[in-house]
Amino acid sequence: MTVSKQAVQQFDGERFNLRQLNELEVRKEYQIENTNRFAALDNLNDGEEINRAWENMKENIKTSATESLDLHELEHHISWFDEECLVFLDQRKQAKIQWLQDPSQSNVHNISNVRHVASRHFRNKNKEYLKVKIAELEINNKIKKY
Repeated sequence: MTVSKQAVQQFDGERFNLRQLNELEVRKEYQIENTNRFAALDNLNDGEEINRAWENMKENIKTSATESLDLHELEHHISWFDEECLVFLDQRKQAKIQWLQDPSQSNVHNISNVRHVASRHFRNKNKEYLKVKIAELEINNKIKKY
């Protein structure tokens, strides 16, 4: 059994590290977990609703993966994103909630303004970060030439 190119599988918001299935012990543990959990599904009634059966299967797979595989840690690549940016994201989220609850013209204008301000802030933060990185690269390049 080989793991496909996508070594991380997202399942209901949780991301599992599927590369671990290349290890024989982990793979056997996962197979045993699944076998035991699906043995319990054999006792289902034929008249049971298909959606309920799917939910049971999905939960069994998720539980087996949780017990056998590690969760994949997401890497944060955006180093310019800080607490101030989180505040803008929260404001944008709150404006959207207000607009969804009451799609009046004032809330439409509010969400538009909040989005505009947040986008401008993100652009400016990213530009500042890139300027600093470019300056660092230029300095490093000058040092290497001498």
